[in-house]
This record gives sequence, C-alpha cells and structure tokens, in this order.
Amino acid sequence: MFKTSLFVASIVMLFSGSALAGVKDASVNVVAPFEITGLDPAKSGDIFLRMGIVETLVEADKNGNPIPAIAKSWIISPDGKSVRFTLQPGITFHDGSPLVAEHVAKALNISRSKPGLLSKAPIEAITADGPDTVVVTLSRPFAPLLAFLAESRAQILAPSAYEGDAVKAVIGTGPFKLTRIEAPQSLAVERFDGYWGHKPSIEKATYLTVSRSETRALMAESGDADYVFNLDPASRTRLAKSTKVKLLSTSIPRSVLLKVNAGLTSLKDVKAREALSLAIDREGLAVAILRYPAAATQLFPPSVGNWHDPSLAPLAYDPAKAKSLLAELGWKSGPDGMLQKDGKPLALTLITYPDRPELPLIAAVLQEQFKEIGVALTINATNSSEIPAKHQDGTLELALMARNFALVPDPIGTMLSDYGPNGGDWGAMNWTNPTFNKALDALSRVTDPAEASALRHQAVATIQSDMPVIPIAWYQQTIAVSPKLEGAMIDPFERSFGLQTMRWVK
Repeated sequence: MFKTSLFVASIVMLFSGSALAGVKDASVNVVAPFEITGLDPAKSGDIFLRMGIVETLVEADKNGNPIPAIAKSWIISPDGKSVRFTLQPGITFHDGSPLVAEHVAKALNISRSKPGLLSKAPIEAITADGPDTVVVTLSRPFAPLLAFLAESRAQILAPSAYEGDAVKAVIGTGPFKLTRIEAPQSLAVERFDGYWGHKPSIEKATYLTVSRSETRALMAESGDADYVFNLDPASRTRLAKSTKVKLLSTSIPRSVLLKVNAGLTSLKDVKAREALSLAIDREGLAVAILRYPAAATQLFPPSVGNWHDPSLAPLAYDPAKAKSLLAELGWKSGPDGMLQKDGKPLALTLITYPDRPELPLIAAVLQEQFKEIGVALTINATNSSEIPAKHQDGTLELALMARNFALVPDPIGTMLSDYGPNGGDWGAMNWTNPTFNKALDALSRVTDPAEASALRHQAVATIQSDMPVIPIAWYQQTIAVSPKLEGAMIDPFERSFGLQTMRWVK
C-alpha cells in the first residue's frame, strides 16, 4: 500500500490544481486512461473534443441524431449530392479571429486528407459560398454524412492552428481554451469568455492520463481527482460503498469482441469460429469479471436501438456442440486432452491490452474455457497498437478488444470502417461476404427508414452467422465524481466529459 500511495502522489504532482496544497480552487481535475498522442485531431481529437476545446460542424443529441453545432442549419439537395450548411453567427476562435466559412472548409479538407472516417466519405469538394455558408459536394448520395461530420477528427480549428496541413496548435471554438499541454500525459484549459454558446460555470479544468484503473480509483477516493473516467469492476464495487465519491453508470454503444483472423487455416471454416463462440460462457463471465449482467447475445447492445435486432437468435453457450463441430473438421483429442490434426495442435495466440483492465481478466477466462474444448490459447497482453499492426502484417490470430460503435453518432461509420470489403484494423480480417457488402453499401445511400431498418437487420444477421468477430459482452461506463460537483454526466457517445454542465456545490 505504501508503494501504491507513493505512485499516486507522483502522478498527482502532474496536476496544476491546488488540491496538493489542501485548498480547492475552481479547477476540475479530470482523470482518464487515454494518452495525448499529438496535437493533430487524427491522433488525439477525441480528448480535445471531450474537454470542450474544439467543436464540430454538427453535434449529436442523446439518441445520436444530428443537431446544430457550428452549423446552425443545413439543406440537402433533392438529388442528395450536395449539402449546404449555414454557420452560427458571431463565432470566434480562441485566438480572437472570427470564424468564417472559408476556415471551416479548410479545416474539413485537411481532415479528410488524413486518416479518419471523413476520408472514406464520397466527398468531391468542400467549399465556402460566402462568409457563412459551407457546401459539401458528393459523388453520390451519402446518408451518414452528418454523422461523419460529427467525428472528433473532423473538428474545426483556426487558420493559425496550421502550418501547411500540419497542426501546430489546438485553437478551437469550444467553451474552454487550451492553456497548457504536456503530451502524452496532461493538459489544462480555462473558460473561454468569448464563447458563442452557453457559458459554462466551471472556470478551469485539467486532464491527466492515468493508465492504471486502481490508481484512478485511489485518486477519486482521496480527492486528488474530481471526475474519474472508466473504473474497473473491483474499484466500482469498492467505491460504491464510499461516501467520498458519487458513482454514475450508463450503458454505452461499446462491445467486448473477439476479433478472428478468418483466413487462418484453423479458423477459415465458419464451424471453427462457431465452436469458439459456443465455448464462451458469456453470462458467467460478465457477472464474474464485469460484475453486471452484460452477456452479449449479438454484436450491438440494446442501447444502439436501430442496430440491435431482438428477433435474432442469441449466441449460446454449448461446449459439447463446440467439440462436435471441431470433430467434424477433423480435430481429434491428443494424449493431453488437447485437440490436434495431422500432428499439429489447435493452438492460438490472443492479443489484448491492459488499458481496459477487464480485458486481460476476460482473456484468462477465455483461456480456461477454450481449454475445456481442447483449444490451447496463449495470451499476449501488450499495447493496443499491436492489434492494427498485426492485422496489417497478417500475423494476428485472435484479438480481444473493446470496440466503440459511436466513433460517429451513427454506427454505420464504424461498420463501414471495420467490415467493408477490405475489412478493418478493429473489425473483420480476411473475411468478406457479398450479401453483407451489398447491404452495407445500400445503407450508405438510402434514406427511407423502413428500407434502412431491413438492411441493418440483414447486416447484423450476417455478422452473427459468419462470425468475423465474436461478441462477448456489452459495456456499461462508470465514472466517479466528487460530491462537491453538480451537473456531472456520462455521455453515452463518449464525446464530452460534461465540463460545460458542471458546477461547484456552494
């Protein structure tokens, strides 16, 4: 405990608040596990958006529907190939310069030239038409455009933020302006008095990266952090009994998935992937590890209403059937009880990462459950970046990950990124299905609600039957908040820490 306390103390020293001196000022100290990997929105745009430093052209309401932000309104042309956005009047960047359509067009054009969902949209041009109108011209109708424009990587920065197309400073239009950044660990903001929208009550805030969940929980309990994001199950249970913090929880559009290399010889047949799925006791795992009933019966949780299909046959736990399917594929039990074929064992390596502390624990449970059906699993807990890296070089076999379906407010953005014809770093690997591809492509075009609903159900059913990924659990997000703060919230789309609605208790 002494060593842990010393570690917490050294972490807290990175904060610029006066909690260390025993005097609480107006600064809200936010702690989360995400590193600040750079100034470019393509790298750390989600943190800048969550801290209220930057804004996007379009926002999302609590149901994921597009609502005005920097754009106060928009008109879609009859042929669906052009959208005209009218900007809010009187917006000023943090450097004092006024926002005009030309600046918005420049920021969005730079954004779509870099990695991000906007680069995948069929955009022909983004131009300014006068000082207050931005026109997006498309090569074809694209229904998710508004959602794509709400992605954190599509944030609007001031002209002075750029040097060429490179971002040299984070100068946005949000309710808070950046005053200090020390990547990859911390930053500080203060209220921007020239903000065009609702003025926040909070005057200052800091952000600190703390990767260890146990440390984040200790900081919440000690009062060294005021808003602690993403608690592990054990900490949730302990802090629920504490009077020193308030806990808030909500379901979010994020799932724990087992990513499968469907091109691997041992996993190429869908029966092998189905066998792995049947070996997983999802209900027992969710209760034991996550400590809430969140067994995933399909890819999307009920909180993603349009994409969750209650008519879909749920994923089952049936180890006997799993063994039978593997036997049909020629796998036989060896002297040690593990499966083998042609003298080679059915052995797989699973990559996961400790940033989300529940993942290595889930991996350990999977290792035991797969062992019961004769499958040997080796766990490699490493950096999350290893998953896309090994996807790209073709060496990945299995990966246990938490996938956010709200990269943009409509999950179609994540689906296009993860399960398109070429797969995706965080989705399908060596898997494609013509029926699925046709449905996904049509979803990006149709606007009729009934037609879109049928296409979504078709897409989800195909994922369920082919299993390029194997759903395991659905997420709840839990935060710890100081009892001295009112108005704290959890954004289910993980776009904001809610600084704009917080206030100190008087």
